[in-house]
Amino acid sequence: MTTPDATDRASRLRGGGCRLYLITPPRFELAAFADDLARALDAGDVACLQLRMKGANDDSVRRAADALIPLSHARDAAVVMNDCPDLARETGCDGVHIGQSDARYDQARRAVGSDGIVGVTCHASRHLAIAAAELGADYVAFGAFFETGTKSTEHRAKPEILRWWRETTIVPSVAIGGITPENCAPLVEAGADFLAVVSAVWDHPVAPARAVREFDTAIARARSSAVR
Repeated sequence: MTTPDATDRASRLRGGGCRLYLITPPRFELAAFADDLARALDAGDVACLQLRMKGANDDSVRRAADALIPLSHARDAAVVMNDCPDLARETGCDGVHIGQSDARYDQARRAVGSDGIVGVTCHASRHLAIAAAELGADYVAFGAFFETGTKSTEHRAKPEILRWWRETTIVPSVAIGGITPENCAPLVEAGADFLAVVSAVWDHPVAPARAVREFDTAIARARSSAVR
């Protein structure tokens, strides 16, 4: 269900076990956010940053990419852009994430090239996930697993889909939707490769860096429980 090239691309995000996948907040002031991001990346294990700026013009996205990509790469975190394959290529992102109503997979792959990362939203659908993997997707994203105020969701996934996916293929899975350090354990135990988070990190009452440390602790505890 996957190709050697896809496995090689996805391996750049892997680090053994479940890892954090940060998504930018809906709106942010670039200089302040860059400082928060640097501290968050320094605080724990973060595999990837998704640059998601719905409604922003291309120049704003370019400025954000110019600031955040070097910062992330310096800390071994990949950067993927939400939805815009051509802009992802232009700005030097590692790849692109597409939803079911965004660019088609073949368009995304042509834009980012054979060595770029293409992730695909699959909601709670096994059919969509299998189809994406067969096309060559580098990861599939399932969700929402919990209530989330970040975006409206029509689909609700259960941890069992992560367990099934782990038993079915080596293509990595991303769990998304209302995930916090307090509720993430079932997703880690079910085999999620990445936990995609927005509010739980950027809206943390103390600091985003504290949230990353809390996720690190929660993930480690869940992994330990899963192997007993």
